[in-house]
Amino acid sequence: MNAEVVATGIRFPEGPAWCPDPAGGAGTLVVTSVADGTLERVDVTDGRVERIASLGGGANAAAACRDGGFLVTQNGGIDFASTHLYEDPPPFRPVTPGIQRVAPDGTVTYLLDDGFRAPNDLVVADDDTVWFTDPPPYPPPTDPVGRVHTIRRDGTSAVVATGFLYCNGIALEPDGTTVVVEARGLLRLTPDGGREWIVERLAGGDGDGLCVDEEGRFYVANTAAHGVRVLEPDGTDVEFLGIPGTGVTTNCCFGGADRRTLFATDGLPGHVVAWEGLPTPGLPVRPWSGP
Repeated sequence: MNAEVVATGIRFPEGPAWCPDPAGGAGTLVVTSVADGTLERVDVTDGRVERIASLGGGANAAAACRDGGFLVTQNGGIDFASTHLYEDPPPFRPVTPGIQRVAPDGTVTYLLDDGFRAPNDLVVADDDTVWFTDPPPYPPPTDPVGRVHTIRRDGTSAVVATGFLYCNGIALEPDGTTVVVEARGLLRLTPDGGREWIVERLAGGDGDGLCVDEEGRFYVANTAAHGVRVLEPDGTDVEFLGIPGTGVTTNCCFGGADRRTLFATDGLPGHVVAWEGLPTPGLPVRPWSGP
């Protein structure tokens, strides 16, 4: 199965979110640009990229809201001049870490802005609870200070798990159980408050974001391996969807009318890629109904 480039020229894209067309059209994909601190809409049929909002800092991941807006995890910003990834790096524009709310007209406000480290990824549950990871700024310290938070429908938040070295991507299994990419592995947060490793070390190196199909398989962005690794619910490694060339794969999501297209953000060189016709659909998109 070959990856097709569907959009280019986005500086360090992350956090893809599929937006179905309520009128039954093709739908669009929304991604963040961590380097430019923006939210971008991608027309996957012709590759056009349209800016939705400028958020500053390091806009990291997005989730759709029922009113047509978005929630965005804001990590506070990364000084890309110090990374030597770009000949002409974007200016460093740090902002307060937290959760930003993008209105349908592109207006940006904070939903939460107090006491967060570097919010990274988020997912919306069937009961409208938002789960998000809050690791330390990268590179992480040796102390396990990462946390997982929830947001209720009224916009209030709570810490639900602590003590992570670097909790990164987050997703929900078909039964609603929360799974996070932690350090070099994949960790399940059990309903009784416990934790169990699905796999302690991903093949091919570190993972970043992830998504889940209807049968509970995990699709994990395998950063340096440059592609998406597929695992069974028990952690068995079953497939690697590689992207030609070199790069850094940051996150992935399912989309398309039948949810059988897998989209991945390629932080470097700055592409969005797609694999069409996957055998199992991804889980349905759950827009948030909060304020």
